Formats: sequence, C-alpha cells, structure tokens
Amino acid sequence: MIYHVNQSAPRDGDGSKGRPFRHIGDAALLAKAGDEILVYPGIYREYVSPKNGGDECAPIVYRSVAPLGAVITGAEILSDWKKVDHNLWTARVDNGIFGNYNPYTTEVFGDWYFAPSVRHTGCVYMNDRALYEAETMEELIAGAPYAPSWEPEYSIYKWLAVQDGNETVFYANFQDQDPNQQKIEINVRRRCFFPEETGRGYITLSGFKIEKAATTWAPPAAFQDGMVGPHWSKGWIIEDCDISNSKCCGISLGKYYDPENDHYFTTKHLKSPTQMERDAVCRGQYHGWLKEKVGSHIVRRCHIHHCEQTGIVGRMGAVFSLIEHNQIHHINNMQELGGAEISGIKLHAAIDVTIRRNHIHHSTMGVWLDWEAQGARVSQNLMHHNERPAFCAWAPGGMGSQDIFVEVGHGPTLIDNNILLSQVSLNFATESVALVHNLMMGTFVNVGGGTGLRYTPYHIRHRTEVAGFMTILHGDNRFYNNIFVQGRPADEPVKEGGPRENERVAGTWFFDEYPTYDEWISWFDLDVARPNMGKLAEYHERRHLPVWAEGNAYLSGAKAWKHEKRCLINENAKIKMELIEKDGAYYLRTNVLDYIADFKNGMIHSDILGNAFQPDQRFENPDGTPIQFNQDYFGNTRGIDILPGPFTDADALENAVW
Repeated sequence: MIYHVNQSAPRDGDGSKGRPFRHIGDAALLAKAGDEILVYPGIYREYVSPKNGGDECAPIVYRSVAPLGAVITGAEILSDWKKVDHNLWTARVDNGIFGNYNPYTTEVFGDWYFAPSVRHTGCVYMNDRALYEAETMEELIAGAPYAPSWEPEYSIYKWLAVQDGNETVFYANFQDQDPNQQKIEINVRRRCFFPEETGRGYITLSGFKIEKAATTWAPPAAFQDGMVGPHWSKGWIIEDCDISNSKCCGISLGKYYDPENDHYFTTKHLKSPTQMERDAVCRGQYHGWLKEKVGSHIVRRCHIHHCEQTGIVGRMGAVFSLIEHNQIHHINNMQELGGAEISGIKLHAAIDVTIRRNHIHHSTMGVWLDWEAQGARVSQNLMHHNERPAFCAWAPGGMGSQDIFVEVGHGPTLIDNNILLSQVSLNFATESVALVHNLMMGTFVNVGGGTGLRYTPYHIRHRTEVAGFMTILHGDNRFYNNIFVQGRPADEPVKEGGPRENERVAGTWFFDEYPTYDEWISWFDLDVARPNMGKLAEYHERRHLPVWAEGNAYLSGAKAWKHEKRCLINENAKIKMELIEKDGAYYLRTNVLDYIADFKNGMIHSDILGNAFQPDQRFENPDGTPIQFNQDYFGNTRGIDILPGPFTDADALENAVW
C-alpha cells in the first residue's frame, strides 16, 4: 500500500494520490509492514508517532518525494510582536498550544547535568537560528555577548519567557531587527518523528528535513529523548535527512523509559551515579535488551548539526548499528548546556557498533564511547576542530574536548584509518583499544586515569548478555602503523578543558611505565599446578595490562613508547597540514608522506591484534570474521610495502577527504 501526504492539498483526504492526507501522522496511524508513505514538499508542523512497525523483509518506508523538501518541525510561527522599548519586543502565547508539555516551564536538567538549572527546553528562532536564553530581564535588555559561545557576535540576540496565568509571555532582544519582518518561531513540540511506544521496528525515514524540537536532557540511566528515534526497537534506517536545532539531541537510538531508574540520582540522591548505570544495564535484560529485539539500526548520509547536547545519542539501544557517511557539526556551540553527555556522537554500550566514513567537526567533542564499547569500530572518519576556540570562556558544567573519548570500557575497541586533526586525538580513560593506521595531530589525555573504581560490564561475545564486571586496569592497548604528529607547541599555555601540562606531547610515550607482554606474563605462575592466589592478587587488581606497539611514525616532536623497537622518529620534521574546503569538498594538503616514504611495515590483521583481556574477545568483525587492514582511508588496497597512516601513497591525497 502506498499512502500519499501533501500539506498543500485543499483538504484532508484518504491517502490516495488524488486525495492525499494533509498530515504525516494520519498515514502513520494506518501504515503496516510493507507500506510506503510518500510525503510531498511542505512544512509539516506536527509530531509523528508511528503506530506500527514493519518487518525485516517488509519495512515501513517514509519517504520525502523531493530530497529535503518535506520538513517536519517541532516549531510554530510566532508573529504579532509588540515593541516595548529600544531593542526589546514581546509576544504572548496561550498555553493550550503546548498540551501537557510546556517547554518554557520545563528545565533542561537531570543526571550528569553539571551546568546551572536555568535553561529551558523551549527556544526562540529568528530565520532558523536559535537565540540565546537570558536568565534575567537585565541580561536580556543589556544584550551583551555570552562569553562561552563559539559565536559571541550572534549571542547578543536573546530571549526570555515568563508565565502569566494561562499564557507564556515572550520577551526578546532582536537588536536592530524588526521581528515582524523576520521569520520568528518557537519550540512547541517535544519531538518530531518518534514512536510513543517501544518495539516499532523496521521503519525507514528517508530524505526529510527535521528541526526545532524541545527535547529533554538525555543521560544514560534515563529515558533518552530525541527529535528522531526508534524508541527501543530494531532495524530502523534513517537516511539522507537534515537534522538540526534540537534543544538537546538530534537522533536518539537510546534507552527505554524505566520509572524505577529514570534520573535516579537526580530524584532520589542515594545510589552512586555509576551504580545506577550498572542497574540500568542489568535491568535492560528484563526490558528486552537482546540482539534479536533491539538495535541493528543504520544512520547514513545525514547532515546533523546545531544541536546542543548531541547529534546522535544512544544508551544500549544502538547496539549492532552502523553510523556512516554522515556530516555532524556545530554541536553544543552555544554552550548554554553543560554536562557529561555532550558530543557529536555519544553512545553507551556501543556493542558491535561501526562508526565509519563520517565528517565530525566544530563540536565540543567528536565521538564519545562511554562504557562497554565492546566490538565498537571507529574507522575512516575525518575529525577536526573538535575543541573550543581560543577566545571562548569556560562554560559552566563544561567537559574537555577531543576527537574521540573512550571511557571505562573493556574492549575490544578498534580505531583505524582515521584523520584526527584536533588538539586532543583520544581521551584514553579505558583499556583494550587498538589504534591502527591513523593520522593523529593531537595528544592523548587521561592515560592511566579518569576511571576511578568503576566496575563496568563486559558481555558475551557479540551479544548483549552481561558476562562480568571489572574495574579498569588500563593498558591492553595496541598501536600499529600510526602517524603521530606534534600538532601544537608542547609549551603553549594550559587552557581550562584542554590537555594538562603533562599531556602536551603527542605519541605513545604515555605508556612508558606499562609492561610489554613478556614482562606481564612473567608475573603469573603458569607452570605451577597450584598457583598462590594471594600472590597474584596484586597483578589482578593493581598492575597495568601490557601494551604493544610497532610500525608507528613519530614526527615533529611526538615521542614513542620506550619499548617500541621498530618505529620511525623524526623530531625535526616540518610538517604542513592544511584542510581546504573547495566547492563543498574538503582536501588535505600535507607533506607528511615525504617524511615516511622509506619506512615500511607489515600488514596488520586480527591475529596480530589478538584478544581484549577481560571479555577474551578478538579484534574482529561483528560476525566473528577476521579483519585485515588492507584498505586505507579512501578504500584503496594496500600492497606489499605498507606505509604508516591512513593513506596508501601520496597520489591518494589528490582525492577529497570528504
């Protein structure tokens, strides 16, 4: 069955081509497995909650007939502004339009939210750009720049809302703009395309523009809101969409609502935050967290931008998913929100998740894999400018910035063939990571730290069922065929949120005090029939796991692990690294290959990488087959003479990296 939806139709129809529905939601109430909903260009100011899901072989497909022509928005036009004085204007809205959810009385707050509770889930937009929320009328009238903003010159445009009986009263400083001559919108709806009920699987959403929803803060031990999302189901495809201006999260692949463990610390103040995380993982088994029921989504070729918590968020619900060919940028640039859940992509329990061939840039963080990144692979991505501009003040509740953050996981986590150009390449508060064939201009941070005594789970191989819990011993890391470049002077001033003074030099030297495998294995009585368990306790609980490194190049002051025997070191290399945008494409202009052209190493594959220690799982594909790193960033095949880094040769760099 094909249903037609056309907002421009003269009246509501029956969904046929001649008499289309005017609202997508009408089709969403009827569509069943195998049906297709064709949506014609127009602005659809509605919340779409699909009633049914499809089947693996017969999904329900929602398709914008013209790419990005159908716009689903959580906003409404607000007109009839009245001037108060100078740049100050006001308008009123009857609260009936909000139903049972008023974004202008709902604060952004919850577990792991560190900023002051002063922002609301609502927002005011002028010509599709979010205005800044003022805390007081005095701040609103002053219209001064907001110091933590990445774009302070625009932060002078501000709004504030107050309640007056059954009305929300808006005040806004539009500076020299007349709002009655501009397009002014306000968030009205909480979400745009998101099933109200769980288990509505196998839905494809293709080619829509989705924007401006009053989403709520989405931490891991809570229901995870998003403008778009499958709501704890399986097999969604979100493709070729433009997703922007979510107050918090753009796409949510995340967690179900569990009333007994929803914002537990915020509401009950009792269990430690990490204990409620463990509870969430274990309770997930009772809520259907199985490979057969949840995850295996695809997010591809989407443009995700200008959201203030995450572009993509997911706690447990993203397992076995593929996130590829997306551009994600300008996440949390307003810096009105702050806490431990902010990133371009923020996933907990990214079990067998593949994040590949994405362009992630100009965000406070690129990719954050928190807890249980078991079988996760980050491959062939371009990441840059994932750091606060030098002029930005530190935002209340802000976190550090980096291209990739892997936190308190037991692996195996694989990072390969990426171009990482930000100041910090990897926050290493974890263990059992393999870095293979990357180009890194930044440093590592939190090596051996940032974990505390957090007992975190690991799982049955390629499954969600929990196999055990353990603290992070650190180590069990592999470094093969990477290029490390000292991208910034090691003695530049320390800035809050950036690398600390002892984290300013790039390379693997951070692991100098970690044992080789031969040193580590010698601690254990492998040839003794009845080993002394008490003697071994120190090595199980207080000693680091081993490290492997070979075939890496260290340039311009980057330093090698002291035990690495086969590597290239050139402290005096004058590396040029320029990312050029031309006609919408990005090109990397660098001379880095001039310094490594005569240094070769062997082919890396799963047998060389071995098994991550705690889960005893090999670095391999989700289906258990081995990986051979015989393709570079572009997909070119590596031959016999293999260079470090993500490129087979200099000719490859003539191509656009995005």
